[in-house]
Amino acid sequence: MSRVIVTACVLIGMVVWLTETGWTQQQGHSNDRSLHWVANAKGVLVSEQEIPVLQYQATPKSRNGSHRRANYIHPLFGLDGKVLTEDFPSDHHHHRGVFWAWHQLYVGDVAAGDGWLAKAFDWNVRSTKVISKAASIEIKNEVLWQSGKLLDADAQPVPLVKEMNVIEVHRAKGELRYIDFEINLLALQPDLSIGGSNDAKGYGGFSVRVKQPPDLRFLASSGFMKAKKLPMDCGDWVDLVGQFGNSETKGIAILVHPESAGYPQKWILRDKVKSMQNPVYPGRSPVGLSTKNFTTLRYRLILHNRVMTKADLDRAQRVYASE
Repeated sequence: MSRVIVTACVLIGMVVWLTETGWTQQQGHSNDRSLHWVANAKGVLVSEQEIPVLQYQATPKSRNGSHRRANYIHPLFGLDGKVLTEDFPSDHHHHRGVFWAWHQLYVGDVAAGDGWLAKAFDWNVRSTKVISKAASIEIKNEVLWQSGKLLDADAQPVPLVKEMNVIEVHRAKGELRYIDFEINLLALQPDLSIGGSNDAKGYGGFSVRVKQPPDLRFLASSGFMKAKKLPMDCGDWVDLVGQFGNSETKGIAILVHPESAGYPQKWILRDKVKSMQNPVYPGRSPVGLSTKNFTTLRYRLILHNRVMTKADLDRAQRVYASE
C-alpha cells in the first residue's frame, strides 16, 4: 500500500501529513524559503541552503537485526554540514544520535521491554506532519510504544504509550542554530510507569550522542563542570565545548525548559569514556504516566560555531524559558 499524503493550507503555512502505510517522496520549505525539507525512505530530512541540518528517523533501523529503533535524530549536522552525532557506536550500539528512551517500562508489576537497550520494544511511528512556518520547520510525530511482552488476544502488541513529539528546526542566525524538542507522553494502559537505569546513575530520557571531542569540556551556569559517575546538579543548561572533528562547530548546548517534568533535572555527563550526555528524567525510581494528561519534556539544542560565554547561554536560557 502507498502512503496517503494529505496537504492543507493553514495560517501558519503548509501542512503535509504523512500517514503510516509507506513513504511517498514529498518536499517543501519554510515560508521564507530558507529551510527545505524532503520526505525520504528514512523519514524527513531538513536542510538549509542545500546544507543538511538533520534527519528524523521514522522507520525502524537495526544493525544485523539488533538494537532496532525508530523515532530519533541522526545525522545531526553542524552549520557547516559536518555530521556531529553517532549511530550504533561500537562502545554502545544502542546509542542513536539524539534520542529519548528509558530502561524501565512497567505495566503494574510487569516489565514491558527496555527502550534504552531497544529490547522487546518497538516505536510505531503512526503519522508525521511537516509544518512550514515563517522561519522554521516543525516535524510533528505520533508514536505508539509497543512491546512483544504484552500481546492482545490476537497475539498483537498492545499499545502502551502514546507519544506526541514536535521537533522544530529554526533558521540559522549567524553562527547559531536552535533546534527545539517537545516530547509528550500519555499512558494507554493503567498503572504504567517509566524509569531510568535501575542503579545509582539512573540515566534515561533525552540524550545526545555526539562524536566526542578529545578536549570535551562542560560549561554550566555555575562555570565549567568536571564529569562524575553519578548524576550532577548543573542547572538549566550545559554546553558541550570542544573541537568536533573537522567541523567548525565550537559547542552544542542543551537547555532544559522549566515546564519539563522533573524540573530541575540532574545531568549525566561523560568525557573520559565515550557515551551520551543526558539531562536525567525521572531517574532510578519509576514515575507513573497519566492516562488523561500528557507528561511533557522540553529541550533546546543550540549549535554554535563561535564561543558562547556563560552570559550568552544564561541569556539564551531566559529567552527559552519565556517561550
